Amino acid sequence: MSQPASGQKTPRPQAALDHGFEPGDFVRHPQAPDWGLGQVQSVVGANVTVNFEECGKVMINTAVVDLVAASAGDDA
Repeated sequence: MSQPASGQKTPRPQAALDHGFEPGDFVRHPQAPDWGLGQVQSVVGANVTVNFEECGKVMINTAVVDLVAASAGDDA
């Protein structure tokens, strides 16, 4: 197995992929707060498609990025 390029995270083991998100949940991307609040559109394994207020629809690999649960009324 090759090493990830500088700055990239190594994906977590399969057991760590139980993110618990479902379509309709609200989330934030911790490394991209300027994307705003996002709503989960679909979940396929570790891939969560989120529609963010300021960025649009993005597929996030939760083995690499730890999305943060939020609520529709969150302003932060």
